[in-house]
Amino acid sequence: MAKVKTTFFCQNCGAQYAKWQGQCNSCKEWNTIAEEVVQKAEKTGWKAETPTAKRVAKPQRIQEIDTTRDARLNTKNNELNRVLGGGLVPGSLTLLGGQPGIGKSTLMLQIALMLPYKTLYVSGEESAQQIKMRAERINAEAENCFILTETKTQNIFKQIEAIEPDIVIIDSIQTLHSDYIESGAGSILQIRETTTELIKFAKETATPVILIGHITKDGNIAGPKILEHMVDTVLQFEGDRNHVYRILRAHKNRFGSTNELGIYEMQGSGLREVSNPSEILISKNDEELSGTAIAATLEGMRPLMIEIQALVSTAVYGTPQRSATGYNAKRLNMILAVLEKRAGFRLGAKDVFLNITGGISVDDTAIDLAVVAAILSSNEDIAVAKDICFAAEIGLAGEIRPVTRVEQRILEAEKLGFGTIMISKYCKIPKNNYGINIVKVAKMNDVVEWLFG
Repeated sequence: MAKVKTTFFCQNCGAQYAKWQGQCNSCKEWNTIAEEVVQKAEKTGWKAETPTAKRVAKPQRIQEIDTTRDARLNTKNNELNRVLGGGLVPGSLTLLGGQPGIGKSTLMLQIALMLPYKTLYVSGEESAQQIKMRAERINAEAENCFILTETKTQNIFKQIEAIEPDIVIIDSIQTLHSDYIESGAGSILQIRETTTELIKFAKETATPVILIGHITKDGNIAGPKILEHMVDTVLQFEGDRNHVYRILRAHKNRFGSTNELGIYEMQGSGLREVSNPSEILISKNDEELSGTAIAATLEGMRPLMIEIQALVSTAVYGTPQRSATGYNAKRLNMILAVLEKRAGFRLGAKDVFLNITGGISVDDTAIDLAVVAAILSSNEDIAVAKDICFAAEIGLAGEIRPVTRVEQRILEAEKLGFGTIMISKYCKIPKNNYGINIVKVAKMNDVVEWLFG
């Protein structure tokens, strides 16, 4: 009988060691190195009997490669298509991560039920009866969706050979295990081995595979970091379980941009696509309230109108508080310093709280001017008119700097019924016949004078 071979792996980063040690040299974590059994067996590929696949890879001149043959597969979900860059690419591997209970399985089952292609939904976490109950709640008619409750990859590939699906969804990668590795499901070796088998299957058959992945308490996808390097696309499903809105972002995408986002609303019948995000990012109130301002921002190619809320009050304690939700706290401190130095507002002894409604985080510097307007509005206790929005960056000298794609922001504000948009004086606008009043400012003092007189 062959001797059992064991080795040691870090359960946090996947680094391999010949013997046990207390601290991992790669990630510097303590007590994360564990012994795992490694058994080498001759692999027959993802197919059990014949290694022949639908496509045989041969060397080609780059001029002879046809890029029009493998068209993207439409998922019938506009938000997912936008984040993926137009749809699923044949032969691609997509990894979807998110907090427990955020709606990953619901989103993937909903897409599997809507797809016009033959889809195999493999679940290692729920029974077929549980999935059927969820499918009935979603109320989607599905003729091409097949459900398989299995965790062993060899058995999964046998069923794939039998029904030949166009798309495979795995829920989740941490529950799969392979006969080639003698270690528990969810271990570093098992995740790496099962993902390798799925990659080989996807590339040989041009079948897109979607993997659902668990995340750790730090918010990272569980398993070795190499998992994110192996797949083609890494999606993150974000949001608060106590709120109804969810945001889908692409952290990595070999076939498109990583700046796009999709917004969903969790309902009893599943996830509803939010085609107009401004409806959730701008509060519907009839009263004019101080400390609020509307900013025109961009997420990828999508323009958004978001509401900035600020509260400025006298500091009760010795040190004033600076708190920002959905906005960079260091940038908030910079803007407060510019207001004090360049505009003469004494905010050093006051608490400043900033919030972006809707639960999203924005990195676009074009919302700086709206942040300034909201802070000054709260400080002076004078409301900013509801039909005014802002799109400009603030410089350290107190100047109002131009932002990119300003025309797209103006058109979005005009479409949503805003009467005035304030931008930098140095923005280049291709035409002047907009149906919205455009106010151009150059310095911080111009903003203060125009808003508050």
